[in-house]
Amino acid sequence: MIDIIVLGAAAGGGFPQWNSNAPGCRRARAGDPAALPRTQASIAISGDGKNWFVVNASPDLRTQINQTPALHPSEGLRSTPIAGVILTGGEVDTITGLLTLRERQPFTLLATPEVLSMLDANPIFEALNRAVVTRTPMGLDQSLALKLGDGTPAGLTIVPFAVPGKVPLYAESGPDPAAICENGETVGLEISDGQHRVCFVPGCARMTDNLRVRLRGADAVFFDGTLWVDDEMVRAGLGEKTGRRMGHMSIDGMDGTIAALRDLGIKRKIFIHINNSNPVLLADSPERAAVEAAGWEVSHDGMRITA
Repeated sequence: MIDIIVLGAAAGGGFPQWNSNAPGCRRARAGDPAALPRTQASIAISGDGKNWFVVNASPDLRTQINQTPALHPSEGLRSTPIAGVILTGGEVDTITGLLTLRERQPFTLLATPEVLSMLDANPIFEALNRAVVTRTPMGLDQSLALKLGDGTPAGLTIVPFAVPGKVPLYAESGPDPAAICENGETVGLEISDGQHRVCFVPGCARMTDNLRVRLRGADAVFFDGTLWVDDEMVRAGLGEKTGRRMGHMSIDGMDGTIAALRDLGIKRKIFIHINNSNPVLLADSPERAAVEAAGWEVSHDGMRITA
């Protein structure tokens, strides 16, 4: 069994974003049932429904834990069912929540060597005492059996794989700071219980043949849904960067995600990491109708699926 809870479905800034007065955010802030609020992207995975691994530690992690009963402590004065945290990148909205977990609670932190080196370079993350939080490198395309704190198998195996992406904004440098690369700084995650397979790709700059092969036939795929169209934020007057400049594919269009993942035999296709400007967040929008007609789901906080 692969048990998955969506802790947060939105991109960085959440929905509504704290400083956004755009129409969608106003609707969410006003309690419009067609504009459900969402925290920043993260999921929790489990092989037994009791012990969990958080995938990406968003800035909203404390709120996400508090609103998810499966992640509440249940033994002694201090405990947690969270056995580990798995990082798919080093972006601010992927690592900041680690600081929420600084109360000397043992767990395993898993990430690629590239991401771990980013954490090592910033002394603030030493708040996660290395005597109790073990930092474990993940090798690309190498199968890793997840283990609980006592060393027993967690019932799940993960395989991290490189996807096209860019370095985090705070790490941009050089003549082409937005260059797309596949070097392990941005990864997807294949999750398996030996019978079922789920892929988690919250950030992806473009589709490749290798990625199509990886996703083909999966029981479920959570995929980057940041923007509906590439210049969405520019058109709306919300920013100067396109999706490509930020390292994200668009949902719509000939080179968009819907077209790229069509006919791959994926049982469930679910958008996650959705920017507050994206109209698919609005249940009554034509864009939401279009993605649903194409066989996609739009994730929301608290969504739970089992494969």
